[in-house]
Amino acid sequence: MKLNSKGQVTIPAALRRRHGLVPGDEVQVVDAGDTLRIVRVCGAPTSGQEVVAQMKRTATTTRTTDELMELLRGE
Repeated sequence: MKLNSKGQVTIPAALRRRHGLVPGDEVQVVDAGDTLRIVRVCGAPTSGQEVVAQMKRTATTTRTTDELMELLRGE
């Protein structure tokens, strides 16, 4: 791997798959003396969880799920 001009590296796809890393995951670079470690941040919300949380904060309807499904299905 090479460090680019912005100080970034690309984690190879095989390693991302093996360790379950997906776009949006939060990682930390830890100084371990003479080495650097890339560590997943535990407890950080996934990008999907962030989207759901944002949607929950912006919902403006008082309808139930069943009412919304009926409306969408045209029943």
